[in-house]
Amino acid sequence: MERRFEVRLERLMDDAVLEPEVFRGMLGRLERFVDPFVEQLKRRKQRQHAWEYVAGLLSDVERKNAESIAYHHDQDRQPLQKFVGQLPWDYGPLLAELTRQVGAELGEADGVLVFDPSAFAKKGNDSVAVDRQWCGRLGKIDNCQVAVYMAYASRKEHALIDMRLYFSKEWARDKRRRKKCGVPREVRFRTRHQLALEMLAQRGAMLPHAWIAGDDEMGRSSTFRRDLRGLGERYLLNVPSNTLVRDLDAPPPPYAGRGRYPKSPFTRVDHWCAALPANAWTTIEVRDGEKGPLVVEGVKVRVLARTERGPDASEEVLVIFRERQEDGTIKHDYSLSNGPWETPLSEFARVAKAEHRVEECLQRAKSEAGLADYQVRTWIGWHHHQTLSLIAAWFLTQEKRRGEKIHSSHHRASRSFDHRLVAA
Repeated sequence: MERRFEVRLERLMDDAVLEPEVFRGMLGRLERFVDPFVEQLKRRKQRQHAWEYVAGLLSDVERKNAESIAYHHDQDRQPLQKFVGQLPWDYGPLLAELTRQVGAELGEADGVLVFDPSAFAKKGNDSVAVDRQWCGRLGKIDNCQVAVYMAYASRKEHALIDMRLYFSKEWARDKRRRKKCGVPREVRFRTRHQLALEMLAQRGAMLPHAWIAGDDEMGRSSTFRRDLRGLGERYLLNVPSNTLVRDLDAPPPPYAGRGRYPKSPFTRVDHWCAALPANAWTTIEVRDGEKGPLVVEGVKVRVLARTERGPDASEEVLVIFRERQEDGTIKHDYSLSNGPWETPLSEFARVAKAEHRVEECLQRAKSEAGLADYQVRTWIGWHHHQTLSLIAAWFLTQEKRRGEKIHSSHHRASRSFDHRLVAA
């Protein structure tokens, strides 16, 4: 092993030792943390249930649903189940407070807003918005719910901010199931991109940012990219490997002597990438990782992308990064951006990795804050559980940052931290 990797390994091993101060007084901090959120609720009993639910989400309960959390607190399950699944308390002010806190504590002028769909596998068809659709968690089409999440990422940290539940057109038109699940009349079918734009309109002004990022499901829509340009937003969005682009820097075919001058043909981005010479790639060290420096290779080119209606008149930058995986294979990420051509590849790489870190947000919330453990079937129950889970995940992020500061005060470079908390 090279010496530089040995040094990084030693530092990471030091990070595995946590100071006692990290956990001391945690319950008191949790109470103070929850206060500004539960203050948004009108009734004292609701505020108490909200505190109990968040504490249960942060506990070591195996299945973090209302029933398990109630039993964890030695309570009857019905009051807590009713609070989460039936009582019509407004979760909007709690999400607004979450957005305010994240913007104030993590905000940076060049922050990144990330939109990422995520699926929850479900059995049966009685839960709100459950349908046969693509479930990334299972890697196939199956019964599941799909939500679009909005996250914020800066150099300080990253956190989930908001969510929207996605309905298929068929489910949205099913009056019987809508009524059974208590879906409000004003809620209509929206594409995943429209849901993302709704969250951007509602939360974006509270979060200082310079970029919008998203996976290839978000980037494949040329309409979404056009809408972001219309809003004056700068984006770097992943696109599928079969996206067709015209290389604006490639020499056109020879002129035949009559008719219009020919233009460079449209080419799949993966085929364009495969034809690159070895010296076209630039090596970039993005940031330190758990197993050494995170290094990628990148390339960019000015292009016109083919849209659903033909060539797009708006010039974009095709950005490709490749990275060697642990099994020796090379993974390619293809993205389109409306950022200036002069934007350094290192900046594109920073934004691209911010998008990847949102996957960490979702994993953290699912594994440690009960995001996927709900057993509610109604519209309001789903939103209540999700809201309280995002708040719980934000507390974990706060504790992580606090632990890093403690490590720093002990002259340790702290990059790893155990998010697990037994709160009750």
